Order: sequence, then structure tokens, then C-alpha cells
Amino acid sequence: MSSRGFATALGAAAISIHATSFAVPAVSASASDAGGLDEIVVTAQRREESVQNVGIAISVLTGQSLADKSITNVVDLQNAIPSLQVEPAFGSGQPQYRIRGVGFLDYTSNNASPVGVSIDDVAFALPIQTQGQLFDIDRIEVLRGPQGTLYGRNTTGGQINFISNRPTADTHAGFTAEYGSHNEVNAEGYSSGTITDGLLGRLSVATEQGGAWQRNRDTGQSLGKKNKIAGRGQLQWNPSEGFDFRLDLHLSQDKSEETGLHLLKAYTPYNAGAGGPTIPADTSRYAAGWRLDPVFAKIVGIDAASKPGVDDSNDGVDLTANIDFGGARLTGITAYDKMIRREYSDWDATRYYDSDEYFRSDLNVFSQELRIASTGSGPLGWVGGVFYSYQDLHEKFYSDFTDAQGIGGIALTAYEQKADSFGEFGQVNYRFNEVFKGTLGVREDHETRELIGLNTGFLVPAVPSFTGGALSRSITSNLPSGKAELDYTPVDKTLLYGSISRGVKSGGFTAHNTTTAPAADPFEPEKLTAYEIGVKSDVTPTLRIDAAVFYYRYKDQQILGKVFDVGSNSYIGRFGNADSRLGGGEVELEWQPLGGLSVSQYAGFAEGYYTGRILDSSTPPVDYHGRPLSFPKWSYGGDVSYGWKVRGYEITAESNYSFHDTYSQFYLLGRSDFTIPKYWLANANLSLSPASGAPWTVTLWGRNIFDKAYDITRNFFLPGTEVAQAGEPTTVGIRVGYKY
Repeated sequence: MSSRGFATALGAAAISIHATSFAVPAVSASASDAGGLDEIVVTAQRREESVQNVGIAISVLTGQSLADKSITNVVDLQNAIPSLQVEPAFGSGQPQYRIRGVGFLDYTSNNASPVGVSIDDVAFALPIQTQGQLFDIDRIEVLRGPQGTLYGRNTTGGQINFISNRPTADTHAGFTAEYGSHNEVNAEGYSSGTITDGLLGRLSVATEQGGAWQRNRDTGQSLGKKNKIAGRGQLQWNPSEGFDFRLDLHLSQDKSEETGLHLLKAYTPYNAGAGGPTIPADTSRYAAGWRLDPVFAKIVGIDAASKPGVDDSNDGVDLTANIDFGGARLTGITAYDKMIRREYSDWDATRYYDSDEYFRSDLNVFSQELRIASTGSGPLGWVGGVFYSYQDLHEKFYSDFTDAQGIGGIALTAYEQKADSFGEFGQVNYRFNEVFKGTLGVREDHETRELIGLNTGFLVPAVPSFTGGALSRSITSNLPSGKAELDYTPVDKTLLYGSISRGVKSGGFTAHNTTTAPAADPFEPEKLTAYEIGVKSDVTPTLRIDAAVFYYRYKDQQILGKVFDVGSNSYIGRFGNADSRLGGGEVELEWQPLGGLSVSQYAGFAEGYYTGRILDSSTPPVDYHGRPLSFPKWSYGGDVSYGWKVRGYEITAESNYSFHDTYSQFYLLGRSDFTIPKYWLANANLSLSPASGAPWTVTLWGRNIFDKAYDITRNFFLPGTEVAQAGEPTTVGIRVGYKY
């Protein structure tokens, strides 16, 4: 039983981003007419402005960039953004985000992420919500460092904003369709235009099918077939000048197979009743293993022939209302989201029943944000607001430990978690003169989280509880945060900025297999104070360089440690708090040295160390002071594209690449053999379209073109299975797009 507690949440994420080839960055007329770099307009500070005028480290990906870089899910975002890592949870759909080393790894669904994620200003309460498809995307804004004085939710690591394409007054429609290796088919379409006077609409749909690239080492069965469909409908109503309303309804269904795991070392069954031989370590990363116990299948209610996979739905509705008072705008965002998760995973990656899992999760989230912001052009700008969120999560996860050493049975862990959150936030900025601007922001969060009825017991054999009864806990927090920033513009198109900010993340509970009451005790909120200086400069009309350096003081960092469990006479995993320090920086470059040629590069570095806190209850105690935090230090990547015209057609060749540094995992849990070696990835595209600007495009694409064999994450179960999730091998395909 204790093995499950030791595991951090790692595997494959299933939140897909369909990269539309129709979205383009916002371009100022002067920039495009001059043949220089495009001006990217963002809304990171709740108003439209050039990203070069925002004193925050931000990376922006347009819809076209997503297609060019072959980004098809949120895990792939780490191949295009400095200092960003996205780790999946055991091949499942639970993405876990980390920016500049700040993240939270957990395989259960109940804890918030220190990296906020939102779509169209609606904040996701839990990372599990980001399993649903994201499509028809205009751009993605990735903000590094604590956020909160302008956002509904507070964060310590950063913010990822997905912004969808909006309804248009003119009639537009289009589609993209692609076919690739392993019979993978992706398609997306949209239609947008005026329905009647003052009422605009947009309908978009997307699907992903096929693409299974793994095989069962014993039976040869394929694994990894996608089966996703999603849709979004938007209505925008402008009844009169100064009033506008946008209603968004989104639905998605995911019945895909999971990404499987392969064995890092030989597995020997510990239960004599398993009656099978040792399974050697996999020589191919693309091998996997699974087999479902008929007894377990009957208990959870699925077919005994099922492959690891999901049956998830992610639906919601939100209404955004804007009222312009002339000098100030009032914005209200009301949202309701419901997610149903049904997921079967084989975490031991064998035909034995060492750790087969089934999740049954139901999440309901209601949120309301109300803010008012200045709209004038004077030296003073301001915004203030309140945010309320209520979430109710019911989760059960079943664990088949029939063949696991010292366990031998089928266990059920169940709990409910409720969370009430209310925050007040505000920010003012004042331009003292042409070169100096100051910003001051404050925030206060009030939150109560309740863990209700956490209990683990065996269904086979029947043992109702390990802890003597269901456990209930609560934690209430009042968390202040804020920001101070000074911007300096010494010359035109060059911004120097410095900031001090404080971010907070709510506390929570370790909702793992629970054998002892103290394991359910809450862990405290974490607080991060960030110091950052940066520069953003359009050095020439064709060369842009942005850079930032940071230093973080991290107090009560939430991290998986271990406590001694008397009931099982062993250590079990439990989240606790620690102190640490982090530092590093990023640099991003865009360059157009000659007509048709575009080059972009990025590099990020971060490292951190624990400072003076004991993270576990080992005997004798282990002091981790001075030991490094566990995340990749370096990230590097870029792309090069060149376009030229031939006989009335335009041809564009593009290649992008990324470097991922060595990543050592789990040494805090006494394991030093789960280091992921560094690796490079490269993709390429070749596109053809009419030079006249006609609406069709044909693209040949290749992903991982050098067929690099690598692992995204690695994990283990004490004392038996050691597993890893491989990255996808080389895939090639063709994409066709049309719009009018």
C-alpha cells in the first residue's frame, strides 16, 4: 500500500490544442508595411497592449505558431516556451505544470496548481480540468512569475492564458484536416459571422482519431488510439453602444486509449499465485503491458477486455458582460464547468495485477468574477475586482494490488472535497513622465477547503478501513499578496523593468491510499516572493530581444515527502512544506535578417536549493538543507523558416527544435535511479499556397524527425515495478487548410 503514496503524479496528458492555421498575430499596420517584426497584442494586464510594453516575462504562441511547431497537446508546450515543463501523470490525462521550477506533482485530482490556467478569462480550479480539448485558438500567453493582482486566481508559478478566436461581423469559415502516421486523423472547422443586427455567432468543432503507436509486449495489441470530439458555440450581442455580452458553450468527449508505460528493469511477480515468469526490461520504448483482472473489471463496471483509456466529458458555459461607462469599463464573468472522469490505467505496465487503477471523479465548479477598470489615456490607470469560486469534487479510485508484495487485494479510496474561495484584488499604474511608470497591486484571498470522508479499505478481501473510520479535515486561509513594479523607457521601443511580487497558493490534502490518520492532515499554503528585472527591446525593426533574471524566496513550498506509517510499518508519501531558494533567467530573440527569412531562439535556466527545513520524518531525521530542487535546469529551442515565391505560388520551409535538460526525480524519497537523460527534438514543415493570398494551404509535416528515443517521465512502485512513459517516435503527415 505504501508504494502508491510514494509516487508523484507523472504520465501522459490528453488536453489537445488543435492548432488552427487561420489565426495570426495581431499586427500593427506600421510594422507590416515596413516589413519588420509583427506587433503582438496581448491582454495579460486586462487591456489590449503590445507585449513589448508589458513589464512581465511573457511568451506568446499564436494559432499559426502551434501548427508550425506541431504542438498538439499541452505537454508539447514545453517544446516551445522557456522554463516551462508539463509532466503527465502515469500516461493519463492529468497534466502538471511547472514554470521556473515552481510546480506541484500529484496523481489525485483534488489539489490546485501553482500555475494558473484559464481559457477566455475563466480560471480552471484544478489541473484535471485541462484534460478537455482546446481548439480554435487565437493565441496562448504564458506569464512567468507570481500573478494575482489582475486575475481571479492567485498563483506562485505563473499563468497560462488560452484565448479563443472571437465571433466576427464578416462571414468567415474554414477547416483544416490532416492525416499522419499510425492512421492519425485530425480535423477542425469553424464558421463565424453576423446572425442579425447586433448579434454575432461562431461555431467551431474539432476531432482527433487514431494514432496508436505502442504495442502490448505480450499480445501485439496496439495502444494509444485517440477518440476525441469537441465543440464550442459563441454568441456575441451588442445591444447598444457601450454594452456587449458574449455567451460561450463548450462540450467535449474523450474516449481515447492512454499512453502506456514501459519497463525500465525486469519485473518479478511477488505473489506466488500470479503463476508467471519474470518479465525482462523492455528493449523498446514503444512496448507496453496491461491486463485487466476480471474481478476488478466487474467491481469498477468496465469490460474485462478494456485497454487502458479514458471516458471523460468536460462541459461548461460562461457569460461575459461588459458595460462601458466612458472612462471605466465594468466586466462580469459567470462560469459553470462540469467534468466527469472515468479512467482505467495500468501503472505497473505488466500482465500482473501489481497496480491497476480506475478513477471515478465528478467535479463541479462555479465561479464569478466582477472587475472594473479605467479606459482613459491619461497617466493613471487602475483595475479592481472580486472573485468567487465554489468547487465540489467527488473522487473514488480503485487499486488492484492482487499481485503486489505484502498487499494482495483490491482497494478503494474515496473522498469528497469542497472549496470556497473569495478574493479581492486591485492594481494601479501611474506614468510619471515619458520614461518612468510605476505599478502597485494588492490582493487578499480567503479560502476554506474541506476534505470529507477520506477512507481506504479493501473490497477483496473485505477490510472496511485502515484508519478506523473515514477521515475529515479542513483548512482555512487568509492570504495577502501583491506587486510593486517600476518601468523605465530610456529610448523608444526599449523597456527596462524591475518588480517585487508575492504569490500564494492554497493549502490542501494528501488524498492517496490512506493507512493512518496523520496522513490526511492538511499541508500549509505556500508563499513565494519574487524579485525580477528584465529588458524588452526592438533593437532594430528586424531584431527583438527580451530577457529577464529572477530570484525567488520560497516559504512553505508544497512538496511530496514521507512520513512513517505505524499501521503498515513503513514510510508512505505525504505532502508537506519546505523552504527553498530559486534563481535563473530567460532570453528570447526574434530576427528577420532578410526578406522571407525568420529566426527565433529562446533559452531558460533555473536552479534551486532547499534551505533549512526537514522534509520528512525519517529516523534519524534527514536535513535537506543545500540539496537541489528537482527539475530540469536548462531549456533551449527555436525555429527557422524561409519563404519564397515560385511561379505564382509561395513555398515556406520551417524547422523547429528544443533541448530538454537532465531531470533527476525522487531522490527525496530515497531513489536516485530515475534520472531522465537530456535530449533534443526537431520538427519540420513544408507548405505550399498561392502567392496571391488565395485561401488554401497544403503542408507536409514531420515530428521528431530524427526519431529520438526518449522518456517524458519515469516512476516506480516500491519495491517492484520501475516504469517510464516514452515520447512519440517519428511521425509524418499532410495537412490541408481552406478558409474564406
